[in-house]
Amino acid sequence: MNPANGFSRRTALQTLTTTMMASSVSGLWPSILWAQENHLGPPRVLPEGENPVDPRLGPLKDLNGYFPFRVPESIKQWQTRAEEVRQRILVSAGLWPMPTMPELIPIIHGAVDREDYSVEKVYFESIPGLYVTGSLYRPKGIKGPMPAVLSPHGHWAEGRFHDHGEDLGRQELEAGAEAFEIGGRHPLQARCVQLARMGCIVFLYDMLGYADSVPITFEIAHGFSRQRPSLSRPNRWGLFSAQAELRLQNVLGLQLLNSIRALDFLAELPDVDSDRIAVTGASGGGTQTFLLAAIDPRVSAAFPAVMVSTAMQGGCTCENATYLRIGTGNVEFAALFAPRPLGLTGANDWTREIETKGLPELKRLYELADAPGNVIARHFDFGHNYNAPSRAMMYAFMADHLDLGPDVSVEERDYQPLSREDATVWNEGHPKPPTDEDAEVRLLALLDADSQSRMDEIRPNTAEKLLTFRKIVGGAIKTMVGRSFPEAGDVVYDKHREIDRGKWLETLALLRYEPEGELIPSVFLYPKTYRGRVVLWVDEDGKSSLYDQAGQPIGPIRRLMDHGVAVVGCDLFDQGEWLKDEPRIQSRRVENPREFLGYTLGYNHPLFAQRVHDLLSMLAFVRHHDFSPGRVELVAPGGAGRWAMAAAAVASEAVDALALGTAGFRFGHITDHRDPDLWPGALKYGDLPTLLALCAPIPLWVSGEGAQLPGIIVDAYNAASGSKPNCFDGDAEKEREAAVAWLLDRE
Repeated sequence: MNPANGFSRRTALQTLTTTMMASSVSGLWPSILWAQENHLGPPRVLPEGENPVDPRLGPLKDLNGYFPFRVPESIKQWQTRAEEVRQRILVSAGLWPMPTMPELIPIIHGAVDREDYSVEKVYFESIPGLYVTGSLYRPKGIKGPMPAVLSPHGHWAEGRFHDHGEDLGRQELEAGAEAFEIGGRHPLQARCVQLARMGCIVFLYDMLGYADSVPITFEIAHGFSRQRPSLSRPNRWGLFSAQAELRLQNVLGLQLLNSIRALDFLAELPDVDSDRIAVTGASGGGTQTFLLAAIDPRVSAAFPAVMVSTAMQGGCTCENATYLRIGTGNVEFAALFAPRPLGLTGANDWTREIETKGLPELKRLYELADAPGNVIARHFDFGHNYNAPSRAMMYAFMADHLDLGPDVSVEERDYQPLSREDATVWNEGHPKPPTDEDAEVRLLALLDADSQSRMDEIRPNTAEKLLTFRKIVGGAIKTMVGRSFPEAGDVVYDKHREIDRGKWLETLALLRYEPEGELIPSVFLYPKTYRGRVVLWVDEDGKSSLYDQAGQPIGPIRRLMDHGVAVVGCDLFDQGEWLKDEPRIQSRRVENPREFLGYTLGYNHPLFAQRVHDLLSMLAFVRHHDFSPGRVELVAPGGAGRWAMAAAAVASEAVDALALGTAGFRFGHITDHRDPDLWPGALKYGDLPTLLALCAPIPLWVSGEGAQLPGIIVDAYNAASGSKPNCFDGDAEKEREAAVAWLLDRE
C-alpha cells in the first residue's frame, strides 16, 4: 500500500478486467488501453499479468559456473582493471581499509632437530584475539639472508598434522603419485622438508580451525551450514550472520589477514631475504596463495596448485565471500600477479583443462606485461592433491625464481616426519587460548571497533579528509554497487505508447541497459510547457506512486508539471510490473544447502544493488536524452531514499539536487541474512549517513531523520563547501509536498 495515495497494487484496473480473464492477452489489450487512457488506475507498460523478460530473472550463478578470463587489449587497460579487481578482493574480505596491525610478537619454541634442517613451533596474534600458528622449517649450514616460502596447507584432514594413513600412502606410492611411503603419508611436510633442504626457510601455517588455530573452530570456519539466531543480533553476532555480512566479516577475510601477517612474520626474520619470498599451496591452500599474491606486492613468486581454473571456484565457506567473484574469477585473480613468476598445476578435477582454458589467456597477459616466460602450467594425470610429480615441478620453479643456484638438488629424499606432539605449538608452557562462541563474538566485536576507529580517522571534516573519505569509503561503495554510471547510448528506449493528456504527454516505455539486457518499466510525464528540468521520482511502490486510484497524477506531480518540470517514474527491479504477487520477503539464493550468503552474493549482485543499477540506468538515460535537460533532480520519498543516495554516491555528477526520505531506515537493524534490503558492507562503512556524506555537495533535502542530520553529513557538506542540507521533520503525509516545494523554491 502506498501511504501517499492509498492505492493498492491490486488496482481498479484489475477489477475491471477480472471478468475478461478467459480471453487472450491480445484480446484484453484494447480494453486495458481504454481503461488506462480513461484514467482507471495507474498505467502499465505491459499488459496485466505480463512481466518483463530480463536476465536477472534467470538462474543465479554459483561457484560451479564458467569463469573465463578476458585479456584486455593493452597493458594500460589491464592496469586499470587489475586495480578494480584487487579492490574487489580487499572489500570482499573486509580488508578495505586494512585493520590496525599491532606489532608482531612471535613466540618461537620447541625446536626439533633433523640432520640438515630444523623445525620450530610458532604462534603469534595477527590481531588481538586471532592467532597464527605453524611450523617453521630452517635449513642447516646456510648463512642468511635466505629465500623463504610461505606454505598454506589446504583442506586436508587435520591440516598441518595431516597423515594420509598407511593404506592411502601405499596406494599413492603404487600409483606413481609419490616416490616414498613417508612422502605419501605426509605430503604437506614433504614439500616443507625438501624446500628447506634446497636452502629455503619455510613457514607451514594453519588455516582457520585446523590443527592449533584459534579461536574460530573448524566446524564454524569450514563446516558451517545453518544460521545461528542467537548470534545474529546487533549487539552479539557471529560469523555468517546478517550482522557479520553487514560488516564484511567472513572466514575468507580472516584467513587472508592471517596470511598477510604470516608474510609479515617471514619478512621480519633476520635471516630471510625479504626480496625473495614465495607462496605455494594446493586446493584451499591454492586459493590462499593466489589471493595473497594478488594483493601483496612482497610476494616474489607464486605457485597455487590444483585450484586455478575456469570451472569450480572453491567449494568451502573459507573460499567464498560476498562480492568476491561478481564479474571475475580465479584465473583473473591469478593474473593479478603478472608480471611476477606464476606456476600452476591441474589434476583430474575441475582444473583438468588449465593448459587450454586459463594458461593461453595468462600467457597473452604476460606477453602484454613483457614477461612471456614468467607463467607456466601443467596438468598431471592424478587426483586432486599436491603429489610428488607436481611438487617436483614446483621445486624447479622455486629454484629458478628464488635464485637458489645451479647446483641445488630438486630431488626429494626420504625424511622423518613430525609427530603431532612434535608439531603442536600448545603445551603446558604455552597454553591454548579459548576456542568457543564467546571468543568468536569478542573477535568480531574487536574487529568492528577497529573498523569504526579507522572510519573516525577519515571523517570528512576537512577538504583533505573528504578526498580520502571519497577514495576509501566511496571506493568501497562503488565496489558494493558494482556498476559505474552508464555511458551515453548504454541505455535505450523502447516506447510502447504515448497518450496526450491535454497539458502533458504521458509516455510508457521499457528502458533497457544494453550491456546486460536489463529492463526498466517507466513512465514519462512531459508537460507541454517543458522548461528543461527533469525530476526522476523513485518510490518503494514504483511508478504507480505517481498516480492516485483514479489514475491521475498526484498533487505533487501535477505541481511539478505546472512549473514545466518533466517527471519520470519507474519500477525498479522487483517492484511494480516485476511482481506477480506481493513483494518478496526473502532474497533469492543458489541451490546450496548451506546458509551462507557468500555462495549466492559472491557471484550475484544483492537485490539492493540491482535496484541501484536501475536508478543509474534511469539517471543516465535522462541525463543523455535528446530533450537536453538542464537540471536532473532525484526525488525518493517514503524510505526509497536508501536506493537513491547510493546511486547519487556513485554518480554525483549526474544529479543536480536530492530530495530523499529515509523513514528512519538503517541497515544495522537487519538480522535476517536473507532480508531483501541486506546490503553487505553497508554497516562497516557507516550506514545511511555515510551514503549521504558521499553525496556532498549536491543540494540535499532529507525527511525521516528528525530535526537534525547526523554530524558526518554536515561535516562532509561543510568540507565540500556545499549548501547546508535541509531537514524536514514534519508529518510524513506531507513529505512529498514538502519535497516538491523545496525543489521549486530552488528555481
